[in-house]
Amino acid sequence: MNNYVFAFLILLQIKHWYIDFVNQTEEEVAGKGIYLNYAGMWHSIKHGIGTVFVSSLVFGLDYWFFSLVIGFIDLVLHYHIDWAKMNINKKYGYTIENPKFWAWLGADQMAHQLTYIGLVWLTVV
Repeated sequence: MNNYVFAFLILLQIKHWYIDFVNQTEEEVAGKGIYLNYAGMWHSIKHGIGTVFVSSLVFGLDYWFFSLVIGFIDLVLHYHIDWAKMNINKKYGYTIENPKFWAWLGADQMAHQLTYIGLVWLTVV
């Protein structure tokens, strides 16, 4: 089981990097700060789908319901973490030139990583 948990965590990291830094569109970035905006929601839906895929890959299709549940948890948390970061930066006018922008980006990424640790924890409970 330990190898599965470790593989799950590694694949979640790769999934996160790909969807957040390679596959994200400008429209998704712009939409993340507008609550229930389709493009912002689509970004988080991709994360949820990616988590379902990774979980199914690691734990097998016998655990399909578990995969759907954690995929949904990831989708909801990812959406609200991104929405909060975008709105904090907008409220205070933080841009890439301001160190506080980067502090909030770091907090956003930390919150996503803590989400993954929580999802991994759910696999061993």
